[in-house]
Amino acid sequence: MINLTPPLNTADIKKLRAGDKVLITGTLFTARDQAHQRLVKEQNPAFSLDGAIIYYVGPTPARPGEIIGASGPTSSYRMDNLSVPLMERGVKMMIGKGDRSEAFQKAMIANNAVYMIATGGAGALLSSKIKSVKVIMYSDLGTEAVHALEVEAFPCFVAYDVHGNSIFKGGSIS
Repeated sequence: MINLTPPLNTADIKKLRAGDKVLITGTLFTARDQAHQRLVKEQNPAFSLDGAIIYYVGPTPARPGEIIGASGPTSSYRMDNLSVPLMERGVKMMIGKGDRSEAFQKAMIANNAVYMIATGGAGALLSSKIKSVKVIMYSDLGTEAVHALEVEAFPCFVAYDVHGNSIFKGGSIS
């Protein structure tokens, strides 16, 4: 098990191998399709992209007494083309679910970034790892706004590493 605290750097990314279990403590930024479309054009985002982690999630509304609703990952392939310019601007990690395109994988390796998967269908468990939430950009998008999530021991697995390995092609989760 590997513990990481963002912002991440290239050394953090290079030590990761496909299948590694990772626990993240610190700030994740949420972004789905609509937020990505705006972020790639954004000149001055409300957070630093350098070393950032983007979690592909649109949290459901919080129940009374809770800080956030279910927060499970969404399918990532929809963000493939939009992720590349964000990696080029410093994003080091993306968390979602499912396989990605070959073009995305090549860009990820070229930019020393990594793709992680979180367990789909476990939104309630994942939301229990979120300690605070704040909308920081694009509030008009509702659940698809960019949120800053403070997480503690947020579990995910390395799906693709910068060494060209993939859990989707014969790799295993360790």
